[in-house]
Amino acid sequence: MTPLVVITGASSGIGQALALRFRQSGYRLGLMARRVQEVQLWAESNNIDTSSYEIYSADVSDVDSIVAAGQACLTRQGVPDVVIANAGISIGMDSAKRQDLGVMAKTFATNNIGLAATFHPFIEAMVQRGSGTLVGIGSVAGIRGLPGHGAYCASKAAVIAYCESLRSELMPSGVKVVTICPGYIDTPLTQKNSYAMPFLMQPEVFATRAFTAIEAGDSYRVIPWQMGVVAKLLRLLPNAVFDKALAGRARKSRQIE
Repeated sequence: MTPLVVITGASSGIGQALALRFRQSGYRLGLMARRVQEVQLWAESNNIDTSSYEIYSADVSDVDSIVAAGQACLTRQGVPDVVIANAGISIGMDSAKRQDLGVMAKTFATNNIGLAATFHPFIEAMVQRGSGTLVGIGSVAGIRGLPGHGAYCASKAAVIAYCESLRSELMPSGVKVVTICPGYIDTPLTQKNSYAMPFLMQPEVFATRAFTAIEAGDSYRVIPWQMGVVAKLLRLLPNAVFDKALAGRARKSRQIE
């Protein structure tokens, strides 16, 4: 049976790059996104055989929506071999602004509850089969907090901790949980940033390295590796030194800025 990968956030950026990389390796695709037409146009422009993919309309921030998409995937394509919870948002916030609490709630609904809801429909079937891989897309930003980035950094720290918990829970079943933490990837999400982005990587290069890590069943991988080294060093810095290093750094833009 041809293996199947399910990917959320398949309408742009990392999601599309991952979809193309998995397809090049012979996987069937289950693509989940709000912007179904954009996914369809992307598939056609890349000459992907219509028999090799299905597109599911889903809003990852709506639990009922993403769970229904997962259940539809099970019915139409069967139990996937790999599920990648890639969909996410990144919006700057200022906790002094009342409206930005809504930004934080929206970020958590998408990046955290949506991730768990993405995995939910497939876990029992994978456990019964005794195999499968669940992939959570975290971020280097989840390792230390950055100015104006409180919602995103907190959500990605939660992704890392959640996937670690899930990995321990599922270990006896044969189902693997892989955490991938990208650094700066050149996507619409990062192109709005006004600050320096060291080791900026093209999505296609990231997708190839992520594919290798997923196929190997790595429990945790930072891509590119240089950002992993930087992140570890930042984690070791005393708070006083870290705070001084970030003094004057541009904040992540708020939604209304």
